[in-house]
Amino acid sequence: MIRSVVRAGQILKELGSGAPRLGVTELSERLAMPKATVYGLLRALEQEDLVERDAETGKYRLGPAVVQLGNAYLDGNELRARSLLWADSLAARVVEAVRVGVLVGANVVVVHHVFRPDDSVQMLEVGAAIPWHASALGKAIVAHLDPADRAALLEGGLPTLTGWTIVEPERLAASLAQVGRVGFAVEDQEAVVGEAEIAAAVFGREGVVGAIGVAGPAERLIGEGPHSDVLAAVREIARRVSKDMGARASAVPHRH
Repeated sequence: MIRSVVRAGQILKELGSGAPRLGVTELSERLAMPKATVYGLLRALEQEDLVERDAETGKYRLGPAVVQLGNAYLDGNELRARSLLWADSLAARVVEAVRVGVLVGANVVVVHHVFRPDDSVQMLEVGAAIPWHASALGKAIVAHLDPADRAALLEGGLPTLTGWTIVEPERLAASLAQVGRVGFAVEDQEAVVGEAEIAAAVFGREGVVGAIGVAGPAERLIGEGPHSDVLAAVREIARRVSKDMGARASAVPHRH
């Protein structure tokens, strides 16, 4: 029973990894599972509306119940709840978009997103999963994990998203050490060409719980270096959210 639950979870994660639809054979090959097992689990997941089958292609995609579960997770996420007003304040202060993220496996999942306060066309990113190493949010979080957990992430798969993505473990380790020293992380076009992000970790009672950051066009946000006013604002708001999350003052980095 436990093995079936694990395998069903793997199927759901694979369907949510970016491919719009996958067939039984494709899932079997990707997950190294027997096709009969994959088919049986898909039928069970379909009964619970966690996946749905395309009538024309016979392939599967995530179902509507996944949205309900995702919304329930967001509604119950303490970091999101505690950061709502602070994120709005940060966006108004720096006139850029703000994202709040948590680490889930090797990805950062955006749990809250405030649009840049202007009339530009923007896409809501809540629920988006970004490889940790290609995100300032991810780097800010991983820099403050236990050494063993940090090492495991550095040794895992590090996909290349753009020509600027850093995938060498040694370079990433040095970058994380720098994040720990200065109290913020920077991402320069490593996830999306032309976009950058500045983020700082948020701490709770037991350590790092996520991160909050400012995202925008690379030329405007970091130019020849991170904008000092944005840096100050991000670190200040991260400290304030950490306080609301119950972090001890000694656990929150204070950098100048």
